[in-house]
Amino acid sequence: MIDAIVILSGASRGLGAALALAACRPGTLLVTLSRGEHPLLAQHARRHGCEHRHYAVDLADPVQTETVARGLFADLPDGAGRYRLINNAGTVEPIAQAAVLDAAAVAHALHVNVAAAMLLTAAFLGAAPAAADRRVLNISSGAGQQPMAGWSVYCATKAALDMYTRTVRLEQQAGGLRIAALSPGVIDTPMQARIRATLPDAFPAVEDFKTLHRSGQLAAPADVAARILDYLERDDFGQNELDDIRQY
Repeated sequence: MIDAIVILSGASRGLGAALALAACRPGTLLVTLSRGEHPLLAQHARRHGCEHRHYAVDLADPVQTETVARGLFADLPDGAGRYRLINNAGTVEPIAQAAVLDAAAVAHALHVNVAAAMLLTAAFLGAAPAAADRRVLNISSGAGQQPMAGWSVYCATKAALDMYTRTVRLEQQAGGLRIAALSPGVIDTPMQARIRATLPDAFPAVEDFKTLHRSGQLAAPADVAARILDYLERDDFGQNELDDIRQY
C-alpha cells in the first residue's frame, strides 16, 4: 500500500542523492528524475520497503522535461494520501563575470534552475489529487537574495525560483497546496568543490568558500537531507514561503 509519493529532481549526487536515500521509507513511492541514476538507490530502496522508479531526463531540455513529467504523473498509482514534489535539481554554472556570459550557458542554467521546477510543478498540480496532502519544496539558495560577483546567473535564477514560489503560493491559497522555497545552507557536495576550483577573476569570493571547507564548516549532505525531509512534514510547512533550513 502506497501512502506517500515523493518526486525528486536532481537525485544522482550531492544533496539530491542524500535526499533520495533518506526518502526511502516503507509505504513510499520514490520517483527520481536526473540524467543518471544513483548506483545504490534501487537496492537501498528495496531494503527499506520503498518502491522506486527512476526517469532518465535532461532537465536542461524543457520539451523532454515536460514530456517525462506528464508521463510519470500519468503512471502514478491512485490512493496515496501524501504527495510531495522536491525540485532539487540545480547548477551553479556558469561561474563568470557578466561581460563574458554566452547564450548557451545562460539558457542551460535557466532551464535547469527555473524552467524544470516550473514544468514539474505544473504537472504535479494537474495530477496530484486536490483532496490529498500536496506539498512542493523548491531548493533555493541564499544567493537568490544576496548578490555575489561572478554568480549573476546563479543569483538571478535562484531569485526567480523564489518569486515563482511566492506566486504559486498566492495562486493556490484556496486549493490547499503548501509550497516553500528553502535555502539548504553550505553543504559538502561536488558543487562546493566546483566553486572552490574557480579562479578569483571569475569569482572573487572563492577564498571565502575555501576557508569554509578548511575550517570544517560545510554541512554533511545526509544530515541536511534528514532535516529537510523532517521540515517538509512539519505542520507549519509553507507558512514561511522563503525559508532556511539552518533555522530548524
